[in-house]
Order: sequence, then structure tokens, then C-alpha cells
Amino acid sequence: MFSFKRKVGNQAEDIALEYLSTHGLELIEQNYLTKMGEIDIIMLDKSEQTLVFVEVRYRQNTYFGSAADTVDQNKQAKLVRTAQYYLQQHSKYQEFICRFDVVGVESDLKYPKINWIKDAFGA
Repeated sequence: MFSFKRKVGNQAEDIALEYLSTHGLELIEQNYLTKMGEIDIIMLDKSEQTLVFVEVRYRQNTYFGSAADTVDQNKQAKLVRTAQYYLQQHSKYQEFICRFDVVGVESDLKYPKINWIKDAFGA
């Protein structure tokens, strides 16, 4: 079960990464994992000199809400803490503006609906 869920999650992240790359963002790191939590994708938006921390969520069925709706306050706080840790470890980005985006990937992964929410929440 877990390996199937992880495989689907990885596919959704790859779809989000490709989508964001085609919209001008540049990959810095994927699956940044610490004891505090994980950040799915870290990208650079060169047009704004902004470091973008991206949370990717997948939902096949949106009956109970969109994929983006699943990023609750607890998850946001965990992402902020992990991003702060990342900035401490990577001093070259400390002067950058930071933003938290959520990419919801919904429906069938072969023909996904992508909902990119820039600046989804503040820190």
C-alpha cells in the first residue's frame, strides 16, 4: 500500500515540477527531507528573485474538496519550520524573498487538472 501511494505521490510531484518548469521556475531541490518535515520541491522564480517552497498534493476525486484544501494550518506551520531550517543550512538564499506555493494535481494522472496557487499562505 505504502509503495503504491509513494509512487503516485512521486508521479504527481513530477507532473507539478514539469508544469512549474514550463512556467519559468528553476529546480533547486526535490524532496528536501529533515527531521522537521519534507518540502516536495524548492524552486527559484528568477523573474522575481524569489525562492519558492512548493507543496504538491494529489487527489483523484475532489468530492471532499480540492487537493489544495488538504494543506491545513498544521501542515503550513511544518512547511514554514522546514523552510526556515533550509534557509539556515543554505545561506546563499537567506536574502531572497520566499514564497509558499501549493500545486494541486487532480483527476487521472494521465490527464491531470493542475491548480497552481502562488503565495498560498504566508510565513
